[in-house]
Amino acid sequence: MTDIATTILPRVSTISADLVAKRYRSERRFRAYGLISLGITALFLAFLVIDIVGKGYPAFFEHTVTLPVTISADKIDSSNPAKGDYIGLAKDALKAAFPAMSGRADRKALLSLLSSGASDDLRKMVVSDPSLIGKQIDVPFLLSADADLYFKGSQTTVTRSAGSGPIDITKVEEKYTISGNVDGLTEGNILRVNDGAFRITAIIGAEIEAEPLIEPSSVGQVAADRWQTLKFSSKEADRRISDKEAVVLETLKAKGLVSKGISWRFFTSGDSREPELSGIRGALVGSLLTLSITLAICLPIGIAAAIYLEEFARKGRLTNFIEVNINNLAAVPSIIFGLLGLAVFLNFFGMPRSAPLVGGLVLALLVLPTIIIASRAAFRSVPPSIKEAAFGVGASHQQAVFHHVLPLAVPGILTGTILGVARALGETAPLLMIGMVAFIVDVPTGVTDAATLLPVQIYLWSDLPELGFQSRTAAAIIVLMFVLFALNGFAIYLRKRFERRW
Repeated sequence: MTDIATTILPRVSTISADLVAKRYRSERRFRAYGLISLGITALFLAFLVIDIVGKGYPAFFEHTVTLPVTISADKIDSSNPAKGDYIGLAKDALKAAFPAMSGRADRKALLSLLSSGASDDLRKMVVSDPSLIGKQIDVPFLLSADADLYFKGSQTTVTRSAGSGPIDITKVEEKYTISGNVDGLTEGNILRVNDGAFRITAIIGAEIEAEPLIEPSSVGQVAADRWQTLKFSSKEADRRISDKEAVVLETLKAKGLVSKGISWRFFTSGDSREPELSGIRGALVGSLLTLSITLAICLPIGIAAAIYLEEFARKGRLTNFIEVNINNLAAVPSIIFGLLGLAVFLNFFGMPRSAPLVGGLVLALLVLPTIIIASRAAFRSVPPSIKEAAFGVGASHQQAVFHHVLPLAVPGILTGTILGVARALGETAPLLMIGMVAFIVDVPTGVTDAATLLPVQIYLWSDLPELGFQSRTAAAIIVLMFVLFALNGFAIYLRKRFERRW
């Protein structure tokens, strides 16, 4: 018997050790799989954030060109400075900077570089100070979206090379020939010479044939520091800015007339058909008004429903039926609430379409189940001894709930409320169903005015073909993400601020 035990025990011990080692290896593999999953998730999240920030960051800046403008009394009425040909003054200032571009096509290309709202800043200056009429001042004019994107490098990459030596420009029967230090130049390159510009069309030996983009005032020998080569990474047909327009922009930049600054109008303007003039102020105000209605409705109703169901309602079939339906409503797709708002608030009650009032009512229905569930969980987290102690000193049931349990449940209630409002802020589908997808230029001043919300504004811009709106869309997403992060951070602060340890 002793011999059998001596033989079996080492074998059992060896098998147990193998099983333990196998369990440890399995646990290490599980941990490794978890770390790999977290790493992949973090990479995807980082890629998403970097992509959005990279595309939206340029929208927070804009380029202007500063030109001297003579505010002629012939075009501006001193008795009413708000009315006047400010657009004409802006166009005349740009034409004066390029007198060689006198043809109709040249003038059209030249003036397309200015935004349609370029004269707005000039009008504000004169209206605020009518004494400027009759004087010459330097005015920053907003560039168009295409010109702005050109300077931001969104359309093409520009390689600028200084002249390598003197060159000779000759003109014979409207044909231009360039000779001299022309090594390294290829067809399609742009030569910016003094006040003119050429595009290389052919290279024959040591000479270059070129077509003029901007006619120079004179020909002959040009010093090395008076000419420059421009090479574009994309062809002219693949970008919104032509070679001629690019030369104009490069000339303005070389003269120090182009400046870059923060695009405050992105935060202070409403929507517009022009990318460089569009802003998110209308959407932000509409979001604020809508969320105010949402909070005013769902917060008191949600807390009252949670108090009744958790503290006063008798447990029975009716209570169970209500609780099941509240839980189901929290999982209903948001577009269903939009259909409900369309049928009830718009078609039955005839409320104004695209109004924050209707949007707030719809979002309140959407968020209400979440607030009820979060509030009930907050009440359950309060130790029963608090209420029992209140009963012990003679408090009624109502006094125990409202004077003792409710104050201690406030952190959880506020956290759930803010998270629910954050969800409402990011919703788009229910708002589309009630008509808040309309193009709204004016900033709303009341809950019955037509308005849009930030998620809907993002949806509208994402559907537009202009490149400028792509950057605007990403910038609006950054603002929305910032607001959501701020709300979540505020919720965490409230929980830490009012949280009590038992």
